[in-house]
Amino acid sequence: MKSVPTKKRTIIGAALFAAAMAMPSSHPAFAEAAPEKGSVAFKYLHYQDSQPSQDRIGVDAYTVTAMAPIAGKWSISTTYVNDSVSGASPDYHTHILSGASSHDTREEVDLGLTRYFSKGSLTLGTVYSTENDYISRGYSGQGSLQTEDKNTTFTLGGSYTTDTINPTAQGLQYDKRTIAGLFGVTKVLTKVDILQLNFGISRGRGYFSDPYKSYDTRPDRRESKTIMTRWNHHFDGTDGTTRLSYRYYYDTFGVKASTLGLEYVQPLPNDFTVIPSVRVHSQTAADFYRTTYPPVPRTITPNSLDQRLSAFGALTLGIKVEKRIAKDWLVDVKYENYEQRAGWCVTGGGDNNLAPFTATFLQLGVSRQF
Repeated sequence: MKSVPTKKRTIIGAALFAAAMAMPSSHPAFAEAAPEKGSVAFKYLHYQDSQPSQDRIGVDAYTVTAMAPIAGKWSISTTYVNDSVSGASPDYHTHILSGASSHDTREEVDLGLTRYFSKGSLTLGTVYSTENDYISRGYSGQGSLQTEDKNTTFTLGGSYTTDTINPTAQGLQYDKRTIAGLFGVTKVLTKVDILQLNFGISRGRGYFSDPYKSYDTRPDRRESKTIMTRWNHHFDGTDGTTRLSYRYYYDTFGVKASTLGLEYVQPLPNDFTVIPSVRVHSQTAADFYRTTYPPVPRTITPNSLDQRLSAFGALTLGIKVEKRIAKDWLVDVKYENYEQRAGWCVTGGGDNNLAPFTATFLQLGVSRQF
C-alpha cells in the first residue's frame, strides 16, 4: 500500500486513489505460480480536472515496470514513476486557488521480491517517493496460502509508511507515520464464478492537514477501515467476464463512503479486448468540514474548508481497449470521465455552495513478455 503525497491527493480524489492503490491487485487472484517469463511495461497517463470556466490541475505521468523470474521459485519486480503537475487546487471550497507551486515533479521507485511455494507466495516490498516538499518511504509484506483443493486462497498483508512534509516557503517540517494491514479470502464458487472478500485497517499519527489550504487544521490521528467484496463471473457463450465490486470505507474523521464498480471484459476477433466500466461513489462529510469562510467561530479546531472532505457523489464512466500483437506484445488505451456533484450524495447533506467538479483520464500502455 503506497502513500500518496499531500498535493498529489488534491489531484484525483480519495476514492479514485484508494481504488488504484488498494492491496492486493484490483481483481481476484489465486496463489500465483512462479512466472515462466519476464515482462516490461510502459504506461503514460494524462489527467485534467476542471470546474465551470476554469481548468485547475493537469498531470502527465510516466511509468516503467519490469519483472523477472529467478531460479523458478523467485521473481523480482521494480517500478519507476515520474509525474509532473501543473496548476493549483482551490485554497478553500471552489475557485479560490491555493498558494501551492504551479508546477511540481514527483519521482517514485519501488522494488518487490516474491518467493513462490507449492501452495502460496510471500512478497516483500519497499517504495520511495520524493517531490520538492514531500518525501515518503514505505515497506510492505504480503503472503498468500491456498487450501488443499485449491479453491480457497487466504491473503495477509501489512505496510509501514513514513512521510515528511516540508511546505514550500514556510520553513517548517511535519511528519506522519501510518501502519496498515489487510486480510482477504478468495473463493472459487463454480467453474465460472470467483468471489473475494477483503478487510483492511489503517492507523496513522502525525500531520494530516493540508499546508496549502487556509483554515485547515485536522486531527493528528486517523484510523480507517475498509471492507471490499469482488465477484467475477464468466459467460461461456460470449467468452466475456463481468467484474463487480463494492467497497465500504469509514474513518475517525467521520467520512463514510460507498463505491460500487462494474467492468465487463469482452474478447473480440483479431486479439482485441474491450472493457467498458462504470463506478459510482458517495461519501459523507468529515465531522470538522465547514461550509463557511472563515469558520465561525474561527477558534474552532479541528476544522477544514477542503471540498474533498465534503459530502458528495461521483460517477466515473470508462472504456479500455487492448490489442495483443504477436503473442508477446500488448498495447492498450483507456479513457475515463469523472463527474462529482454535491447533490449526488445518497445520504444527503452535500455542500450546495460547491461548483460541479469534472476530471478526465487518458492512459496509453505497451508491454512485452520475454
